[in-house]
Amino acid sequence: MKTIHTLSDLDVALAARLLALADDELILAHRASEWTGHAPILEEDIGLANIAQDELGHAGLWYDLYAALAGSDPDRLVFFRDAGGWRNVQLVELPKGDWAFTMLRQYLFDSYEAALLERLAEGRHEGIAGAAGKIRKEELYHARHSSAWVKRLALGTEESRRRSQDALDLLWPYTRQLFIPHEGDERLAAAGYAPRLADVHDIWTAAVRSHLESSGLRVPDSPGVAVRRDQHTPHLTELLTEMQRVARLDPEAIW
Repeated sequence: MKTIHTLSDLDVALAARLLALADDELILAHRASEWTGHAPILEEDIGLANIAQDELGHAGLWYDLYAALAGSDPDRLVFFRDAGGWRNVQLVELPKGDWAFTMLRQYLFDSYEAALLERLAEGRHEGIAGAAGKIRKEELYHARHSSAWVKRLALGTEESRRRSQDALDLLWPYTRQLFIPHEGDERLAAAGYAPRLADVHDIWTAAVRSHLESSGLRVPDSPGVAVRRDQHTPHLTELLTEMQRVARLDPEAIW
């Protein structure tokens, strides 16, 4: 079986992008799952649990493609990597916060995925295009759900609007990391495997600004700090300690 050290430069770039896609989905799924039993209404308790399950399934699709390319075991990737080996953005690893924070983060990420997945589904890599097309169908529901909650909270009570604006002020700088190019991205774009993130950013910005401003929210001026995907907050270490605890009790166990 091939290892990542024997891959071509294009495949190395592709593997890095796939790992980032998978890690984003898995960590966001974990954060969404933390609302199980704690959502503001029963319908949302069930709804967000289903979204978390969807995100976990999406992560599995990307991990499988990564494993086929790099020869890695997805379970070991998830349960036996320390924080420094993860390639998710900091946006998804932040603690769940209140409901306004969770819905705002979900909306910002869902909008990014909507722009990205549409273009991945049109790409020349058969495996990526197929996975993106499948994921995109479920993400359309996620985006409708989170965008509706953003507007509902922002145009609701004075308290819900304040919490929404506070969440946006905190989260907005973290969105910049979504669009920092991966090493080798130009190779992927030239091969037709993935779009340039600068193009995705333009589409995302137009859609997100329009929705936030129509909801009465002020989009912050701060663009955020350029942060690589191997740089994490202490929150990721805390999350992984909890998520990996059982598997690490017996690394050789078969589940």
